[in-house]
Order: sequence, then structure tokens, then C-alpha cells
Amino acid sequence: MQNEVVTSSPVLIQKEQIPALSFKKAIEIEQIPDLMAKLVEATKLGNLHHGKVAIIFMDDEGLKRVETTVWASGGKYICLKGGIWLPISRIADVRFI
Repeated sequence: MQNEVVTSSPVLIQKEQIPALSFKKAIEIEQIPDLMAKLVEATKLGNLHHGKVAIIFMDDEGLKRVETTVWASGGKYICLKGGIWLPISRIADVRFI
């Protein structure tokens, strides 16, 4: 899957579309080494400044990108603005925009 993450262009979606996506397949993706540290920083940015980040992630259909605010991050999921949950195991990268 590493090549797919590196060479594919993610499809830009709205955060409201995430609950309709499927995360049921057993997919392993290449995650950046400092992903958890970036999620902590993204959470601080979201809570203190309401700042948005770009999250690159993989659902069962392919690579996606969403630009949103991260409200909380836990061990397995992050919570986006609007109470939308995204599994950390499917996140490839977080980019500060």
C-alpha cells in the first residue's frame, strides 16, 4: 500500500461525507512516523485556534483528503468538528494548512 499512498492523489471530500464511508476492510496503510505527534498538535490547534488541518486517509474505496478541525484524539479514533469520528489506523498523514 505504500506506493498507493505516495503515488495516488487523494479525493477531496467534505467532513460531512465521512460517516457514509466504509472502514470495514482489513487495509494496512503506510503512516508517517510522527503521526501521533501531529494528531496531538492538530488537536491543540483545533481547540485553541479553531485551526484546520488536512487529513489524508484511506477508506475502503481509496485515498481521501478532508480539511477540517480536530477536536479530540484518542488511542484509536480522532473526533472532528461536528462530532465526526475517523479511525487513526486509516490516517496516512496530517498536514498543517
